Amino acid sequence: MRMRELAVGCFGGGTGLPNVLGGLKTNPWVHVHAVVTMFDSGGSSGQLRDELGVLPPGDILKCALALARSEKDARHLLLSRLPSLEHARLAGHTGGNLLLSMMAQHSGDFLAGVDGLRSLLGCRGHVWPVTDQQATICAEYATGGSSRGEVEVDAEQARGGSVTRLWLEPPVRMHPRVAAMIQQLDAVVIGPGSFYTSLLPIFLVDGAREVFQTFKGPVVYVANLLTEGRGMEEFSAAKAIRGLEEAIGRQVDVVIFNCDPPDGKVLARYAREQKVPLALGELSSGTDVVEGRFWLGAIARHDRGRLRAALWAVLAGRLL
Repeated sequence: MRMRELAVGCFGGGTGLPNVLGGLKTNPWVHVHAVVTMFDSGGSSGQLRDELGVLPPGDILKCALALARSEKDARHLLLSRLPSLEHARLAGHTGGNLLLSMMAQHSGDFLAGVDGLRSLLGCRGHVWPVTDQQATICAEYATGGSSRGEVEVDAEQARGGSVTRLWLEPPVRMHPRVAAMIQQLDAVVIGPGSFYTSLLPIFLVDGAREVFQTFKGPVVYVANLLTEGRGMEEFSAAKAIRGLEEAIGRQVDVVIFNCDPPDGKVLARYAREQKVPLALGELSSGTDVVEGRFWLGAIARHDRGRLRAALWAVLAGRLL
């Protein structure tokens, strides 16, 4: 076996993708490219999007912080929120969201703003917005109802709405630089993250299916630890994979799956939110499973070290 450096694209958003990035950045044989969802409508990101007309900066910021040279210090500084001052429009925003928004407005180019933030933080890896065009996530449910916006889709799922169709409004296109970068990757990692608001929307942008249909490297899906509310009671890793395969027009080669949930006290706390351990489901014969204990703490989050080791085992086994 001859060691070589691998370009790996990691797709997602929220809190799941930064956990993958924070682990992979320590591997000297991996060049990390984070491709981030751009359809956040809640919190500081949603407010800046509405008031300033900028692309939502939150998920981009989290990924840049995960790749930062000094992640702890950067998080402490840039995730601090400005104090609530009367009549202050900036109160409540994180310093990082404001900084990225200002850099993007100053340069007139969101990608240039992201690159500036990456240089400032000394990131080991690249961060890419999947598109630089504004769009909103829209969903229809088995009940016949519909909703608009990431926050509303998440809320409806929690109440029991089962998503039957998801789309972006208006339609937007994958940034051409991102499409060109994907063609140079050795492997793709998708997830973990909220399926209908962090993962699937990335692959609904125009041009995504065409890019992935010609991609020859392995595609790896990191399955979530839990379902996401009453609307996903029958959801499984296999169903997520089928949805991703339909979106990208090719097979998912490997799923990384947690097969050892924590003790009952931890699960009982999540059960009160109608969240239960995600089932594996029935996979197609072409998808391999890497199972292990990835949930170690009281919070539903993959252990960085174990996830990094599992991903490297997959990459080395298929590419080296």
